Amino acid sequence: MTSQIDPKTTGLHWNFDNSYCQLPSFFFARQSPAPVRAPQLVIFNHSLSQELGLSESTEIGPSVALELAGNQIPVGAEPIAQAYAGHQFGHFTMLGDGRAILLGEHLSPSGQRFDIQLKGSGQTPYSRRGDGRAALAPMLREYIISEAMHALGIPTTRSLAVVSAGQPVYRETTLPGAILTRIAASHIRVGTFEYAATQGNQRQLQALADYTIQRHYPDCANAGNPYLCFLEAVLDRQARLVARWQQVGFIHGVMNTDNMSIAGETIDYGPCAFMDTYHADTVFSSIDQQGRYAYGNQPLMAQWNLARLTEALLALLHSDSEEALRLGRTVVFEFPERFQRYWLSGMRAKLGLFTEEDADTALIQALLAWMQNTAQDYTHTLRSLGSDALAAQPFFHNAAFAIWYAQWQERLTRQPQTPEQVRALMNVNNPAIIPRNHHVEEALRAASEEGDLTNLHQLLEALKQPYVERPEFKAYQMPPPASREPYRTFCGT
Repeated sequence: MTSQIDPKTTGLHWNFDNSYCQLPSFFFARQSPAPVRAPQLVIFNHSLSQELGLSESTEIGPSVALELAGNQIPVGAEPIAQAYAGHQFGHFTMLGDGRAILLGEHLSPSGQRFDIQLKGSGQTPYSRRGDGRAALAPMLREYIISEAMHALGIPTTRSLAVVSAGQPVYRETTLPGAILTRIAASHIRVGTFEYAATQGNQRQLQALADYTIQRHYPDCANAGNPYLCFLEAVLDRQARLVARWQQVGFIHGVMNTDNMSIAGETIDYGPCAFMDTYHADTVFSSIDQQGRYAYGNQPLMAQWNLARLTEALLALLHSDSEEALRLGRTVVFEFPERFQRYWLSGMRAKLGLFTEEDADTALIQALLAWMQNTAQDYTHTLRSLGSDALAAQPFFHNAAFAIWYAQWQERLTRQPQTPEQVRALMNVNNPAIIPRNHHVEEALRAASEEGDLTNLHQLLEALKQPYVERPEFKAYQMPPPASREPYRTFCGT
């Protein structure tokens, strides 16, 4: 695998300040990455590097590959593997970073704190029977999807680089190994709190909660009940996040509690994908055979996960167990209304609605029902509604759509905005380009099997401005060709 980056020696300028290591050692194990044979940069995110204040130079050399493979520990890093638990498909399991090492926390020039994690960096005390390694294609998938989500304006972890390991990993077949550098507000999860609560040590649980409040929700520190305030704040961020997923047709695929970030970011891109043909029951993950994490179930699963967080926090919510339970339930039961409010606001914008009417929900649901009944492409349909070329679309001449279209047009007359303003609102809320599954697979296959990064770089360039129609990327806007085989994704572990 060859990199397009000039092989000049230029190190990254980290500014580590590792506060998580000040928590009780119960929450982590000190663990260095396991070196790999021949690390080489596959792709490096220059714009993210500059945002982090890591390097002003675009010339990234061999020393960076050594750092990002884990062969060389940067100055100031304190490598650890984090401990956590999680409900995986509804079943509780003790977990932890089985193939990831947190190098430390980098402070950007603006004072923002970011976790720097190496994913695929070898075994840890939490690896169980795993080898701690990762294959190239799943790491590139996370790079593509996380950067696409960022460009779409959805809270997400980011990808700084992928480094090839120069040695294979063994799954069903032999695959090239790789390490991803993941950037996150933190890697504190719902499962981290579950892990603390299962030990029955309230002092450790409180230490984690106080730390998380200070790091992510400082306004709650002075609230009358800081832990209740914290729970409400986490719920609000998750309601907003999942609403944004639904609005762009994103399916996470494995919404276990260990994959729900307390910071409110999308995290752990395993068997994720974007929906093409609209259907509420869409599932891509090969391991989700019961459809637990189907597109239409994602809001319900988010609430379920938040109920598990609430259970973990009960001892902190109130000294009286019954009152703690009452307070917790009150918060969790707020989720459907909070989610609906965020979802409806976003969907109104996607239809160019500046004002609010009670019947808007029915109008939106009618469009989605028509899409599902006629197997329409979700993204293409919504983008086309704000296009001058709508009449040229085949679905425009569908009788059922014509009825809905007339209702929508009549609704638009009851607001003061001009058609141009309506179209402008729609076009900044309906992406023209998403990471279509067939394009992602083409890029991953070429990179992993042939060492050809051409498709990967073209796709990433197209995804940088998803709300802008650029003629050179027209092919990335179109729905995929018809296929008899359902699309399936795999977790990559």
